[in-house]
Amino acid sequence: MNINDCKILICDDSILARKQIKDIIVTLGTPTILEASDGQSAIDLYKAEKPNLVFLDIVMPKKDGNIAIEEIMAFDKDAIIIIVSSVGTQSQLKCALEAGATDFIQKPFSKEHIIEALHKYIG
Repeated sequence: MNINDCKILICDDSILARKQIKDIIVTLGTPTILEASDGQSAIDLYKAEKPNLVFLDIVMPKKDGNIAIEEIMAFDKDAIIIIVSSVGTQSQLKCALEAGATDFIQKPFSKEHIIEALHKYIG
């Protein structure tokens, strides 16, 4: 799949983290980029837009990443969800992977980590 034909959802309560991921993605092309700042918004956007790939933080307001994963996976068992979170969330990371998350990128992340994930899951 060509990245320009993709929809990518970035969900993080940090506007800076969302901007950093978005800035890396647009170096590869011009996909549709959706942004959410909490788990509930991520769920709602996923259901409305059905993106090809989700970058999702775990620790967020309203609904955390693990609840968002469970609800997104219940809606679409084939969802590709990449957790982007910090080291302090090891137990939550295990729960995220058990809930259906596809992969994990540790914060602080590098440009290469995001690009590698995009190539791996989008092509």
